[in-house]
Amino acid sequence: MKNKLTKMIRIGLCAAALTTISCTDGPNARSATAIGAVGGAAAGGVIAHQSGNTPEGALIGGGLGALGGNAIGGQNDRR
Repeated sequence: MKNKLTKMIRIGLCAAALTTISCTDGPNARSATAIGAVGGAAAGGVIAHQSGNTPEGALIGGGLGALGGNAIGGQNDRR
């Protein structure tokens, strides 16, 4: 059951990140999404390494970083 839930979370976060990247309309939003994804994946991988779940942490961190980066970059584009 845990593996199925984890797999669903991974797929959902990857889909959210890809959707966010494809829906950006400004240059700041695109670059911030990519930077957020890379930074989030690195931070998530390092944090999750402590519990032995490095790939899961990297995926979750990458998805959340992409969403956060897109929000920040989109806000900069609107200014």
